Amino acid sequence: MRRVLLATLACCAVLAPGQARAADAPATVSHIEAHDGTLDLLVSVPAGAHIDLPGVSVTVDGAAADTEASLAGSASAVTIRRTTVLAMDTSESMKGARFAAARAAAKSYLASVPADVAVGIVTFDRSVHALLAPTTDRAAANRAVDGLELAHGTVLYDGIKAAVKQLGTEGQRTVLLLSDGRNTNRTTLSSVTSAVSAAKVSLDAVALDQSASDLGALRALTHAGKGQLVPADAAAVGKAFAAEAAVLARQVQVTVKVPASVTATEADVAVALPVSGGSTLHATTYAVVRDRGVTPTKAAYQLKEATHALQLPPGVLYGGLAAFGLGIAVLLAGVLSMAGGDRGLRSVEQRIAAYGPGAVLHKVQAKSESAFNLDQAKEAAASMLHRNKGLEARIEQRLEAGGSALKPAEWLLLHGVIAMLAGLVGLMLGGGSLLLLLVGLGLGVALPWWWLGRKQKKRVQAFNSGLADTLQLIAGSLSAGMSLAQAIDAVVNEGNEPIAGEFKRVLIESRLGVPLEIALEGIAQRIESVDFAWVVMAIRIQREVGGNLAELLTTVAATLRERDYLRRQVQTLSAEGRLSAYILIALPIAMAAYLFLTRRSFLAPLYTTGLGYLMIAGCIVLLTLGWVTMSKIVKVEV
Repeated sequence: MRRVLLATLACCAVLAPGQARAADAPATVSHIEAHDGTLDLLVSVPAGAHIDLPGVSVTVDGAAADTEASLAGSASAVTIRRTTVLAMDTSESMKGARFAAARAAAKSYLASVPADVAVGIVTFDRSVHALLAPTTDRAAANRAVDGLELAHGTVLYDGIKAAVKQLGTEGQRTVLLLSDGRNTNRTTLSSVTSAVSAAKVSLDAVALDQSASDLGALRALTHAGKGQLVPADAAAVGKAFAAEAAVLARQVQVTVKVPASVTATEADVAVALPVSGGSTLHATTYAVVRDRGVTPTKAAYQLKEATHALQLPPGVLYGGLAAFGLGIAVLLAGVLSMAGGDRGLRSVEQRIAAYGPGAVLHKVQAKSESAFNLDQAKEAAASMLHRNKGLEARIEQRLEAGGSALKPAEWLLLHGVIAMLAGLVGLMLGGGSLLLLLVGLGLGVALPWWWLGRKQKKRVQAFNSGLADTLQLIAGSLSAGMSLAQAIDAVVNEGNEPIAGEFKRVLIESRLGVPLEIALEGIAQRIESVDFAWVVMAIRIQREVGGNLAELLTTVAATLRERDYLRRQVQTLSAEGRLSAYILIALPIAMAAYLFLTRRSFLAPLYTTGLGYLMIAGCIVLLTLGWVTMSKIVKVEV
């Protein structure tokens, strides 16, 4: 009898909707605002969690703070503006049950979203339609939904940009996207993810009846907007919209008075939300908690101190700079060793042992014995890139196009080290001159990025120069009875870099389930090769309409050879103009460098007087204009 009673109690504990399970789900700080020593937070809590509002507590940088909590949008809350824009796909592919379900889901969302949330509506088909600016007038929103019409085209990315623009710049801002197709115009995905990240808005997407291969773009968008991607069919789209409205309805607004002991501008904010039943939800964030402006008097004092700091005795200045430069050089060597992977292992046995049972202990011992550890630096660089997805995407794209094995965080760290070293060199050469410090920093920032672009350009040229022969090899393999995948495998085995490496990646992606055309398009996007983009387009068209692919590739190869011949001829004819441009631009820079090293007193007025600074700025502007003009004259597009 006792066993039966215990089993019954266990079943009741599992089947009853208790608060303990709700408390296991995470709570998140969705939005935070700092106002004159107070913080206003919006905290999203999981479904089923009944928060004990009087018991909510907050710590700022570890110090307990006076706290008031209420449901967001209630009469007792100090209202934080909450705005949502519905970005809805109205292309022809939505016709029928999809469009009816989308319209019903939008009206259900309008009926259940809290009354204080301003809702706007943007639709996109062949063009973008801003139907309704964000408003709390639900009748106007319902009329806008009733008036939706379908048209051809899907300018998905432009629609998202328009939705982000409608959200404005204040309060919690969310884009709720509904789409069933891919973008059909020339707007790039990277430009949209950059716009979403820069605006610091949240983006949630409902993918209606989309295949796994079509979800990549939406996944990148939701990642940039720190939202979620919800795949759904016509029957489930209403539930997805209802869940989005329920998240807003459950939000808790917390008003916090920053303790006087917290003097930092940014700090950790931890929120504890007790749940009925004895459990507690926790949410943490790192944010700006106090706006501390610098008064003009204080700024002048700091500037004066900085000026005096540069006027040290030469021995002390150069000794300190040398020591600091040595530390940076060691850090640079460590970064370069990071990219080398396991090349520091001395034998095959050591390489095998690195993956064995003692690998973890070996790594811990190696880390404790190392002179310094770069993990924290890598994490800091990765964290900064995580807050700027557009920059991370641009760095990653250029690294891939240049064939570099570095990760974006490693490149950023390496780039920063080079810039610091260049600044120190300028400071030492100028004897403590602030101007040459800035010049060195500028060169340290610009030159690595220029070098990476040059490396990318050379790789593209090498790829394009071997593309015609590669297509001829593929055409010959197809004529011999091989499939396209087998022909690409022949290119991998017999081709040269970078073509062999890129086509090897295509084979790997195709074996993982990526369609062959999409994998080939990835090469064109990474390499940024217009010629190969045409090749992929030709292959896609042939696969859709049929025909002799071998003959088609032979024709394309002949066309590419003619283009390459014409390109080389143009390069030869324009060589004199390009050489003249290089000489005319380098001559004043080289002369200034020579005088600086040999007769520095002649150039001293340029970087010690106000008029000299103006003259340097004028020279930079004129040289830039001259370089741009001459580049336009000698550059001929083929």
